[in-house]
Amino acid sequence: MTKSVSAVGFDLEKKQSDMIEKKFKRIEYADDLIVDLILRVKRDKQYSFDATCNFRWGTQGHVTSSDYDFGAGLNKLMDVLDMKIKKEKDKIQEKNKI
Repeated sequence: MTKSVSAVGFDLEKKQSDMIEKKFKRIEYADDLIVDLILRVKRDKQYSFDATCNFRWGTQGHVTSSDYDFGAGLNKLMDVLDMKIKKEKDKIQEKNKI
């Protein structure tokens, strides 16, 4: 899986980058399912997280979250992304059983 992280309107601090890397470990089980994961973080009044996940079977997953706290927003995003990946994985496994 190729991961790409970009910050829009601000520079990511080292601590924020480390936090993102640590959270990505949560979805390592899906390394062989995902071609690339693109994460954009934007800061206006609050942090907006926008992730696009391209699966190897051609499907694309898109999730977003926002919060005034960087960590809380990232946690929300990872919760939703984790569920999205599991749902896609289950769909493909069901399709392959037939």
